[in-house]
Amino acid sequence: METEALRLLAAVADTGSFTRAAARLNYTQSAVSRRIAALEQRAGGALFERLPRGVRLTPAGRLLHQHALDVLGRLARVERELAALHSGQGGVLHVGAFATANISLLPAALRALGAARPEVEPVVVEVPSAGLMERLADGALDLAVVSDYPYGLPSAEGVVTSVLCEDELLVALPRGHRLAGSGPVDLRALGDEAWVQHAYGDRPTPLADAWARVGGAPRKIIRIAEWSGKFGYVAAGLGVALVPSLAARAVPTDIVLRPLTDPALRRTIHTARPAVPLLSARELEELLRSVSPGRVG
Repeated sequence: METEALRLLAAVADTGSFTRAAARLNYTQSAVSRRIAALEQRAGGALFERLPRGVRLTPAGRLLHQHALDVLGRLARVERELAALHSGQGGVLHVGAFATANISLLPAALRALGAARPEVEPVVVEVPSAGLMERLADGALDLAVVSDYPYGLPSAEGVVTSVLCEDELLVALPRGHRLAGSGPVDLRALGDEAWVQHAYGDRPTPLADAWARVGGAPRKIIRIAEWSGKFGYVAAGLGVALVPSLAARAVPTDIVLRPLTDPALRRTIHTARPAVPLLSARELEELLRSVSPGRVG
């Protein structure tokens, strides 16, 4: 049934009169009578008893009136939620990021967004950058934080990207390491160390690329996938590791981070969003920019 017919039914039931309902909704009395008659025909019977002074609902009318109020209430909520969504004042905001962007960068921006827009509900997923770009192209995300490593910044139709910051590669050393108190570290000075990394040689990794730049290779690889495990091995003095600066907040106090002498060992971090973004997505993008560490080193 048409929404306007349900509004008319509700107005007649509320006022008890075709004439008063017509005045409320800016109809003529004859137009109200015709619309109610058409509604009754579709409902299969009378919805109102015609009385000497007004009308009242029949049992069928009461049933339809209850459903009409429910439908109209739902539509009103949808309209309010859409208005809040488009104004940036509310609604669900679908956000994605790669792993190390979720350590401090995105959480800091989401905390600021929550303070400014408490009615906005962020829903966050963690996916590698290529997958994030695919989800943006499919319309499943409103904003993502993506990296250009290792295959360059992925492209996706209808997705706009903007440089956010540079993420320097640092070397994580146990606090008692001989180079822990020095300045920038030459990778070749760590040639005899075991390196704690999730992979080496089977696909592009920052460690493999770093060693390729100096024409060498690590002596030993300890394959640990999760950052917490990598930090545990480094803290125990069992090896060293490359750590993106975005992950620095998660590093335990018994580990020291040192920059490397090669300034090219860094990746670029971008925001990515649809060409026509939600206002809340645009606001989160600006907040990401405000909390971004910029060029570290």
